[in-house]
Amino acid sequence: MTDSTAPRAPGGSPPPADDAAPAPPAGGDTASDAAWEALLAGRARPVPPPGAELVERYGPLVAHRGPLVLAQLGQSLDGFIASRTGHAEFVTGPQDREHLHRLRALVDAVVVGVGTVVADDCRLTVRAVPGPHPTRVVLDPSARAPLTAAVLTDGAAPTVWVVGEHADVPAPPSPHVAVLPVPADEHGLAPRAVLEALAGRGLHRVLVEGGGRTVSRFLAAGTLDRLYLTTAPLLIGDGVPGIRFRGADHLSGALRAPVRRFVLGDDLCTELTFRA
Repeated sequence: MTDSTAPRAPGGSPPPADDAAPAPPAGGDTASDAAWEALLAGRARPVPPPGAELVERYGPLVAHRGPLVLAQLGQSLDGFIASRTGHAEFVTGPQDREHLHRLRALVDAVVVGVGTVVADDCRLTVRAVPGPHPTRVVLDPSARAPLTAAVLTDGAAPTVWVVGEHADVPAPPSPHVAVLPVPADEHGLAPRAVLEALAGRGLHRVLVEGGGRTVSRFLAAGTLDRLYLTTAPLLIGDGVPGIRFRGADHLSGALRAPVRRFVLGDDLCTELTFRA
């Protein structure tokens, strides 16, 4: 078992060549590419169009100092992130997936619940754009993640397997996996306890990526600084819900925040800023 979760700020060393994200397609926008390279290097300076759009969208994240907790979900117009059978490929379009990969490249760690690992066998690496891979974090109170899961076997990036402190944990299948016990209750792993444990490993910039239940728990716990909620123009009708938490009895108590909106192809991304 290896603890290889050193912090990785934007602009840190790129991954090895055999693990690098694919380069943008030939003939890409040079100005946008240069703006993105500057953001990865920690520079959020004004630039002329078309790179200005990237700086406007991601510059506040790069300029932010101190811990940062983001969350992202893609959902249908009626609030579902997958069909009733769990099929989710894909709710939102390629521009939203590119946006997700940019967020991954700008954080130290990306967090998912074990249900997402079981359902999707996700890799959680940066592939759609140039950028370093974050540490992958799997929240798994009872240590039920399949030992064949990509995040536990592929070695593409460090993985922290967060389990309940009393869970019966099998030996990790790969040296890139570190087991991190955290106190758990009947509701699972407490978001604040998870973030404190990750901070203890130098992982201060965190993206909570899924699924809906995990994002909702971090939101309800008041731990999110920003939430990116991308809505696709389709109606699923019945399926796996996105954001769900115990709401207020009156709309005056509903959760509100300053917003920005970005058009991502056919999708609309709403950024809610709970703490600047």
